[in-house]
Amino acid sequence: MVRTRRWQGVLGVVALIMGLGMLGTSSAAAGGGRGGGHDSCQLVNRTLTFDAAPDPELTELFTSYADTAGEWTGGDSTYSIPMRGGRIAWVFSDTFLGEVADDGSRPLDSPFLNNSFVVQDRRGELSTVTGPGDTSLIAPPTDEPSGWYWVGDGMQARRGDIQLVALRFWYGGGGAFDFGWQSNHLATFDGRTLELKSLTPLPSESGVQWESWLQTEGRYTYIYGVDDQGAEKFMHVARVRAGDLNGTWEYWDGSGWSRTETDTVPVMSGVANEYSVTPYRDGYLLITQDTNEIFSRNILAYTSCSPTGPFQPAGLVYEMPEVGAFGSYGNPNIFAYNAHEHPELRTRDTLLVTYNVNSFDSDELYEDASIYRPRFVEVEVDVQMPRPGRR
Repeated sequence: MVRTRRWQGVLGVVALIMGLGMLGTSSAAAGGGRGGGHDSCQLVNRTLTFDAAPDPELTELFTSYADTAGEWTGGDSTYSIPMRGGRIAWVFSDTFLGEVADDGSRPLDSPFLNNSFVVQDRRGELSTVTGPGDTSLIAPPTDEPSGWYWVGDGMQARRGDIQLVALRFWYGGGGAFDFGWQSNHLATFDGRTLELKSLTPLPSESGVQWESWLQTEGRYTYIYGVDDQGAEKFMHVARVRAGDLNGTWEYWDGSGWSRTETDTVPVMSGVANEYSVTPYRDGYLLITQDTNEIFSRNILAYTSCSPTGPFQPAGLVYEMPEVGAFGSYGNPNIFAYNAHEHPELRTRDTLLVTYNVNSFDSDELYEDASIYRPRFVEVEVDVQMPRPGRR
């Protein structure tokens, strides 16, 4: 009984991945164009090549912590928020706590939460932050006990609080996939103690989950979301005055910015529920799992001169080796998802990208604790001059 309820969240992730998009990049007419960034840039004319491999330091840091600390043993989402004082809050949605046995398994009674933080201090040491009594940071809604909150990207606001987007989901009890997204919320945490201060509604009328990525640049924080249509997933973009998500939101309508949420238009298809759009060179770099094919192992890059696109393909970043029967686990149940960059950990042209690994058979996450953990990948980017004749 307890275990069934515990798996509402993780099995919901499986259902989200089941709906990976089948379409490619949309044209500029479907929502591209300039969006307040550069009118032109050299990045889109360059040839990018990527050389990627597991990051040894973060892989060892999180593996050792998960196996020996008796606290966090795995989770997904894996956003990161740089905080004052040199700390980083690693943000996780579904989370396992507890011990890991010598054989690498989890006890069947391991605590399971829908959201948590793992804080990395300036010395590189990790600690787990949860709600009271090892509960979720954001407790399930009291008006609908079967619901829960998954978390998206976040930031440290001007006044020091940590703000992140929380997605409210419901569970109907009619099977593993009887669930759905309901609404967006702003979760505000004390910047020092990381205690939850408030949970307030965010715009949700358009059906866009505004949690995929936050990127502050200049006067604005750009808010990236996904319209998850199951077989198709579409990028949408909003913005707010930099430093506080509580401000007045504006939505990219294809040619400019509107204060009416339902004016938002899709920028492109083929993105995952979580992805990243970051300033790079004189343009923007999109990192996402390829959702043009179901359960893809490919992480792709796109470039643009504007935060609203149009985005053009820039190449294959990495093939996630764990996936499928021919993957590193040799297990057809294993899938991977939600790749994105961590720009605060970028060094020149070396990126840090994470993604998540899961199994369609929830028993396997207890049998092998290593499955349900983030992967850390170091990506060297080589930016070459345009080929002769390319404009």
